[in-house]
Amino acid sequence: MDLVNTHVYGYVMDEQVTKDRLTRTAWLDHGLRILARQGEAALKVGDLAAGLGVSRGSFYWHFKDISDFRLQLLARWQERTTDQVLEQTDASTIGAARLTHLMKLAFNEDRSLDRSIRAMASTDEAVAKMVASVDARRIAYMAKVLCEAGVESRRALSRAEFLYWAYIGQSAVMDPRHDTITERDIDDISALFAR
Repeated sequence: MDLVNTHVYGYVMDEQVTKDRLTRTAWLDHGLRILARQGEAALKVGDLAAGLGVSRGSFYWHFKDISDFRLQLLARWQERTTDQVLEQTDASTIGAARLTHLMKLAFNEDRSLDRSIRAMASTDEAVAKMVASVDARRIAYMAKVLCEAGVESRRALSRAEFLYWAYIGQSAVMDPRHDTITERDIDDISALFAR
């Protein structure tokens, strides 16, 4: 294996440099996976580092402390589950099909991460503000999509809120017979709301 000269460590093996120099995004994506699977209590620096096979120093290279990590984790959650989804929806569909596309993405995704984030929000005011901001943005987007599909603006917001409440509530349903919805049913519901 080749040796690489680093300013901090001198000559070290190339593989170790690669492992210890994980990107901030790699740390955040790992944190989101852990949060979704194990909840907030699993967000510990040592455990996160061990899960990635790197030292704790790698964590502190990118984050001031666990609080900084949590804030950046929330921003990454917003980017992945809101910013990117809305951009993809805007780019791939137009008109009433946009609402159907968005609903199919939303109602068929794994929402374990969303549940964990909302659990954090129930005990942390900063997280609650971030979640409220994401909720408002998602609802406003759906209202805009409904208006584009021909729904009067005075009705679009209440319909968007109702659809969003259904989206949030679906992840709380415990009976597996009622926790999914078919694409055909989404088509019907979308058509109902876009009138």
